[in-house]
Amino acid sequence: MGNHVVRRVVVTGIGMVTPLGVGKDRFREALWRGETGIREIAAFPTDGFGSHLGAEIRAFQPRDFISLKNLRKMDRLSAMTTASVRMALGDAGIAVTDANRDRIGIVMGTAFGNTELKVQSARILFTEGPGMVNPIHVPNTVMNAPAGHASIELGFRGVNTTVNHQAVSAETAIAYAAMEIRRGTADVILAGGVDILSPFFYEALDHFRALSPADGGSEGARPFDLDRNGPVMGEGCGIVCLEAGELARERGAEPYAELTGWGLASSPSPQTGWPADPRGFLFALERAMRMAGAVPPDIDLIQAAANGGFEPDALEAAAYERVFGGGDAKPLITSLKGATGEIFASGGIRAAALALSVREGVVPPTVGLKRPLCSLPFVIGEARRRPVKKALLSGISFGGTYACLVFEKDATESPATKSP
Repeated sequence: MGNHVVRRVVVTGIGMVTPLGVGKDRFREALWRGETGIREIAAFPTDGFGSHLGAEIRAFQPRDFISLKNLRKMDRLSAMTTASVRMALGDAGIAVTDANRDRIGIVMGTAFGNTELKVQSARILFTEGPGMVNPIHVPNTVMNAPAGHASIELGFRGVNTTVNHQAVSAETAIAYAAMEIRRGTADVILAGGVDILSPFFYEALDHFRALSPADGGSEGARPFDLDRNGPVMGEGCGIVCLEAGELARERGAEPYAELTGWGLASSPSPQTGWPADPRGFLFALERAMRMAGAVPPDIDLIQAAANGGFEPDALEAAAYERVFGGGDAKPLITSLKGATGEIFASGGIRAAALALSVREGVVPPTVGLKRPLCSLPFVIGEARRRPVKKALLSGISFGGTYACLVFEKDATESPATKSP
């Protein structure tokens, strides 16, 4: 095919609404200190449930970020997304203008969308009739409502896509956004994920014993721990502003990190269960590293998908032991989900956290981990300072779906990448 220049993709902005706080500064401070957003659920009663904990959004004022005219039409998912997009653009130093609005886009991931609003609308439909359903609510029941509202509020008109890929929706969205920038259909794409903690979905997970304490013991999120007994549910939104590297350099931006590789894979599994071996995850991990031109000793940090589930955490740890177990150089391994809970489209928040670690050389601890299930180098107790040149973001979902991303120190000053 001949050689041609491949556009680099860098992270130039971060925006988030999380159980640890709103905005990157509050999030970073809480993350580095090892705080947790998990506590007793306050938004709805959990009497009669086997689980009572959740990581809720508690200090978010949408009016600080969104015009009242548009806010009146939004659901919670859309408000969190729009606020996060505004923060990410502001952090990147990008103003939407007539000159660039057609080259700025959004790719959002959501695993379940607004289950709360869907249930409310269905209840009214079947008990009071279709005439009583609020027409403003209907557009918000579809998966692409958050991306649509964000583009309307911020005024950009580029790529606008929503990815629904179970618990790797956000990781897949980020990979797809990077592909669009690489092939020149956009210069800037806001990418990430959003999901909420709704009464209906919480009750459903509790009914199927999919939450801690699913297997007995005390309730809590314990990623990679011998005493893990299921995840704690969370909610939130995380956005990374992806930008073509040469354009970021031209305007003097200082990227957090460069996205250099991604890998997607799957393996046969029950629809709501887990495969018996880690081969599918290994395929995704190896594809991401191969694309990034990395070998296992190059990886300094892994932002793991572990959420305290018995089977997925064991599967993930087994894969790391197989890939990184040999030799002296092993990456540090951490998981955010002891602090944020299992936000199913958590990849946006975790990508932002990983980009912060790459820039600042700080690795957050795995909250809730006290007795590791194996001898891998997990970060326990307190944050660690360590230079991070290459880092891996792992995405694992029930049903045997996987997505991995490789971030590294921005290399836009080096010669342009060539592809065969």
